[in-house]
Amino acid sequence: MNALKHLILVATTATFLTTGAPSMAQSSPASGGQLSGELLQARQEGSIWTALALNRQLSPFKFEVTVRDGKATLKGAVEDEANRDLAEEIARATAGIQAVDNQLTLDPALAEQPLPRRSYAQSLEDLTLTAAIRSKLLWNTATQGQDIQVATDDGVVTLKGKAQTADGKQLAGDLAQNTDGVYQVNNLISLGVADTSTTRVEAQAKKVEDNLSDGWVTSKIKASLVLNRDLDGLSIEVQTKSGVVTLRGDVASSEQKTIATTVARNIRGVRGVDADLLKVSSKSSL
Repeated sequence: MNALKHLILVATTATFLTTGAPSMAQSSPASGGQLSGELLQARQEGSIWTALALNRQLSPFKFEVTVRDGKATLKGAVEDEANRDLAEEIARATAGIQAVDNQLTLDPALAEQPLPRRSYAQSLEDLTLTAAIRSKLLWNTATQGQDIQVATDDGVVTLKGKAQTADGKQLAGDLAQNTDGVYQVNNLISLGVADTSTTRVEAQAKKVEDNLSDGWVTSKIKASLVLNRDLDGLSIEVQTKSGVVTLRGDVASSEQKTIATTVARNIRGVRGVDADLLKVSSKSSL
């Protein structure tokens, strides 16, 4: 996952945790003001700690976070000044924090210590990747009925299960490999003739597919475009009417246009794709 997407995730998480619920100070009686303040401070401390733990660059370090009257205090040790400043900026970006007392010390020796094999941030990202790939397999017309298990360890994805054809196995591997954040894919899917249970599942899926709404189709295409490492999915608009998908926006190359069209066409419930309004940016040809 690139740094920009990761920073957006961190900022969004911190903001949600501090503003997602109404302030206790607003809803509690005056006699509970002290308790409300303590709960708010605890929530802010948790938000900052979570944001630091989610940051891949800072997750190996240990932090102590306290908040009092809108002022966050950071204690611990980091490798260099850049990490010290990054931690302060993350704390300062948390809703309700007005000042930061950065007491982090610098310890260059930390650079020589082996990083933890599985940090909290990597564990969370592995779970996210597994969920994203499973979703893509379920949304895809060719793989939604297959018995495929997904596991992720430090960005390495392992696929197991059965596919009816070599093309089906290859497609499952491609869907995993082009997911943003995946380092490597071990495709251990075996080939086998469809059994009765598999045929039944596919028949049920086909029946459900006939009733998929345009809204469902649009949302899955948008998600698939964003998850694809080869595309800037946020720059592509998607509209669906009676199963016919229209793509609008700009892409960097004709190859990206082909990828976006293929991603949309393979989503369940899609009857056709119109990509005439998906333009190749003129800047890419300069």
